[in-house]
Amino acid sequence: MAKLWAGRTDGSTDKAADEFNSSIGIDGRMFRQDIKGSMAHAAMLGRAGIIAPDETDKIIDGLAEILDDIESGRLLIDPAAEDIHMFVEEELTKRLGELGKKLHTARSRNDQVALDTRLFLRERSAEISAAINELILALCDRAEEYSDVILPGYTHMQRAQPVTFGHHLMAYAMMLLRDAGRISDAAGRMNVSPIGSCALAGTTYATDRRFEAQSLGFEGVCMNSIDGVSDRDFCVEIASAAAIIMMHLSRLSEELVLWSSWEFGFVTLSDAYTTGSSIMPQKKNPDMAELVRGKTGRVYGDLITLLTMLKGLPLAYNKDMQEDKEHIFDACDTVLACLNITAGMIRTMRARPDKMRAAASEGFINATDLADYLVGKGLAFRDAYKISGKVVARCIEAGKTLETLSLAEYNEFCPLIGEDVYGAIALETCVDRRISEGGTSVPSVLKQIEAVRAILSKGGER
Repeated sequence: MAKLWAGRTDGSTDKAADEFNSSIGIDGRMFRQDIKGSMAHAAMLGRAGIIAPDETDKIIDGLAEILDDIESGRLLIDPAAEDIHMFVEEELTKRLGELGKKLHTARSRNDQVALDTRLFLRERSAEISAAINELILALCDRAEEYSDVILPGYTHMQRAQPVTFGHHLMAYAMMLLRDAGRISDAAGRMNVSPIGSCALAGTTYATDRRFEAQSLGFEGVCMNSIDGVSDRDFCVEIASAAAIIMMHLSRLSEELVLWSSWEFGFVTLSDAYTTGSSIMPQKKNPDMAELVRGKTGRVYGDLITLLTMLKGLPLAYNKDMQEDKEHIFDACDTVLACLNITAGMIRTMRARPDKMRAAASEGFINATDLADYLVGKGLAFRDAYKISGKVVARCIEAGKTLETLSLAEYNEFCPLIGEDVYGAIALETCVDRRISEGGTSVPSVLKQIEAVRAILSKGGER
């Protein structure tokens, strides 16, 4: 196949080199963005008087037909084409003859691919943001449903203090709110047009870059043409945001795996998001949660690949940058699939309050509240802390809990302790008295849910 760039060379490359050089298998999915960008470019060329108005109309009509033919399946993208840009231009030239060759006036594949990638990632970012919001809403719904269910909160994977399940779930909602902000920030910085930067130095034609950018929904243009074609920060930013999202999803998945085990038994995952064993009939495996956890490394790898690919590149464009799309596309595809799967798991998950409460009743997670009780009796916190620790040691030795230790035994450690201690260390009391903003009390959790839903209803703006 003749190369459109033949001239300085004869365009004859080894078949293996052609295959190695080709990116159509990856960038072919940007056909809509490429054609949309080409339509805007043709409109700009006509508006600037670089081509005749009737030529503009014919080119735009030809591009529209190509788009319709690809979407309908009448036209298949040629896997032998070098890339999607060459495929569309060659197809347009087949249909319009010499006129098709005018489309590439005042642009280069360097700024064209930068444009297409930004357009594609702008759409993907919007899809990721929507999926984040859906997961946040699922967490809010479950948190509201289980706002008063008590379970042990952990530090160092040791039972620490009683919290509500709603409070625990809302911690993930807060993480995801930040994730939505990072995606939005990255998409905002990305939303400037590189088209018109050409190969790197701009063009001798009197183009109207701002008209072209505005027609494509960009907020402005890249102010430096070298930066316009060599910038892939936006890919790194989106991949970085995706990696952080995956880190959060992996933490949640890890807890779902633990919580659904026999050892914890805190939740039951829907059959729709679990699998069985080929040999052990009793098994219900949390495969979807495990896959989300596993795919986190894949997105980390995409980010590292992008950073490594860019780190040694002199300005401006280098062919290394062809490697950007496979990895940023994979990062976006993976995080979007994982967000959707996780939202499904959360919406269909059911808590087991009895198991949570039973676990909360063990491990002396109300020991801090015993210390706070003693502070209320006039002791300094450090003294109260030491007494509480000794009481816990006695309970362990005697096989008792703080609730079952007798008042006489309590008084051996501190005569200030009265019958009211049992009400003070009740798990419900421990939770209800966490009245500080952002705490685990039911009213606090409901306020958190209300605040998050309000943020989402305003488009995610805090």
